[in-house]
Amino acid sequence: MRLPLPPTCSAPAASRDLPALSMGTAVVCMAIILSVLACMSCHRQEPPPRPYVAFVVNHLGSSVAVVDLADAKIVATIPVAPLPEKAIRRPDHQEIYVVSQSGKISVVDFPALTVAHIVDIGPSAGDLVFSPDGNHAYVLDPPSGEVVFLDCNSLKETGRVHLVPNLSHLAITPDGKTLIASDPAGDRLFFIAAEAQNALGAVEVGKAPRDLAVSLDSSVVFVADTGDEKISAAQVASRTIIAHIETGSRPGGLVLKPDGGELFVLGNQSPTIAIVDASHDYVEQVLPTGKDPAAAAFKRDSSVMYVSTKGDGFVTAFDVANRAVLSTVHVGVGPQALALTPDERFLVAADSASGALAVVRSSPLSLITVVPVGANPVDVLIAGWQWHEEGR
Repeated sequence: MRLPLPPTCSAPAASRDLPALSMGTAVVCMAIILSVLACMSCHRQEPPPRPYVAFVVNHLGSSVAVVDLADAKIVATIPVAPLPEKAIRRPDHQEIYVVSQSGKISVVDFPALTVAHIVDIGPSAGDLVFSPDGNHAYVLDPPSGEVVFLDCNSLKETGRVHLVPNLSHLAITPDGKTLIASDPAGDRLFFIAAEAQNALGAVEVGKAPRDLAVSLDSSVVFVADTGDEKISAAQVASRTIIAHIETGSRPGGLVLKPDGGELFVLGNQSPTIAIVDASHDYVEQVLPTGKDPAAAAFKRDSSVMYVSTKGDGFVTAFDVANRAVLSTVHVGVGPQALALTPDERFLVAADSASGALAVVRSSPLSLITVVPVGANPVDVLIAGWQWHEEGR
């Protein structure tokens, strides 16, 4: 592109004998050219998201919307078993397991984007976790009070451990050896041997324990005592209580920082997050947030935490080391689930109230677009796969 020049710097005639410019005129010309180039650079837009695929679980729509983030459009809507609640990627495989409250697991293949198998768990299906190698899955059947063991290669049930009805959450230690289930009615945690498929014992915690988080070394499990203003920490090997940690408000979700050093406790309908030292079991600080924090996502280096608040429709980015707000953006009505793209340049928020997926630039936070996805989206997963047009 040819840059416009002022009259005193007009383009020379086509001649071998070019007129000489004075030093002052040349300086003015160069300043104008640099100014134009700088302006062009300022208005150059950042590259759009890569064609990562976001899987959005529509609870009332009984479907999974597959969104190409580069074009911000739905490329497929996959019918799944009624009342799906969450999507989990099977480790080292291009499969998504969609857990439905109706008691079924829908196994979605990528890139086919079809339900390849449906596994019947029972009257209901709750939490699902995988073994580290992805060869086994463990699923809660809450009404029956059972943990169901699945062979993921054959998709056959290999066993069940019966505990008590109405179990809430399920976790697995990072070493893959121990399963932990929370029992809100009995105020306790159950421990199960993953390989032997037998109950190891239980420990009493606080009131109405639900969400779980396990330390990276598999030694400690933290549980949100939703009937109290505290969380409990228990040793996995001995199944004994280490500490009850007062948080100042009733806890909701638990999110362990990627480096394992701190646990972030989302307030249950409270505009706060308590930061717990995971090694010394005490609250370091309580941060104010928006209304009713629902989900959190971290950068891999633990430097930034993103929090969605479904009570006011915002997403906030926190500088973790300095405990400071970096930026905030309004994304909708009730953002319930968050996911970062693998390159960490973009963030998506599933809005259960508006039926949409917000696509957000991560630094600083800014809303790019909103994609309608279905009825009551409650979970979103970005597995790292990209959408390609070849052969479609």
